[in-house]
Amino acid sequence: MASYPVENASGRIPMRSVAHRLFFAAIVFALMVWSIHHLRTVASAQERTPASITRIFTGSDGQTHAEQVNLKFAPHPRFARDQSELIKATSAYVARFPPGFFQDWHPAGERRYVITLSGRGEIELAGGQKIVLEPGRILQAEDLTGKGHITRTLGKEDWTAFFVQYDQ
Repeated sequence: MASYPVENASGRIPMRSVAHRLFFAAIVFALMVWSIHHLRTVASAQERTPASITRIFTGSDGQTHAEQVNLKFAPHPRFARDQSELIKATSAYVARFPPGFFQDWHPAGERRYVITLSGRGEIELAGGQKIVLEPGRILQAEDLTGKGHITRTLGKEDWTAFFVQYDQ
C-alpha cells in the first residue's frame, strides 16, 4: 500500500515532505538528463566513420604492398576531443609537384607520412595497383627497400602535399 504525506492539524502537508519530493524529483531529472547525454555521446561515437591511413611497405617479395590501417583514438584527458597517439617527427616540409610530374620506380627515402593538401597525386605499385592521393588522404610510406613505387601528379593543377618524416 502506498504511503502519502499526511496533512497536519492545519490541513497542510509538512515542509519536510515537500522538500523530500523536490529533492527526489531533482535526482530523477538529473539522471534523465545524464542518460540522454550519455546515449547521445555513445551514439555519436558509434556513428563516426573511422579515420584511416594507407600504408605502403616492402613485402618479403621485394615488392611494395598497400594496406588500410585505422587510426586508434583515445579521449584526451584535458580537452573534449579524441586524439591518436603521439608521433615523434624528425622533419617536415610541404612539396608542390607540377601537372605532368612523373617519378619512375623508387623506394621512399625514409619513413614518412604524405598528407595531400590540394590537387591530386597517385602512387602506383607493382601489378598496376594505383592509390589516388586527394586532399585529406594520408599515405604512410614505409617501402624503404625493394622496387618501390611510381609517383605522379594527376590532372591539370599542382599536387601539394605535406611530408612528415619520423623514426620508428
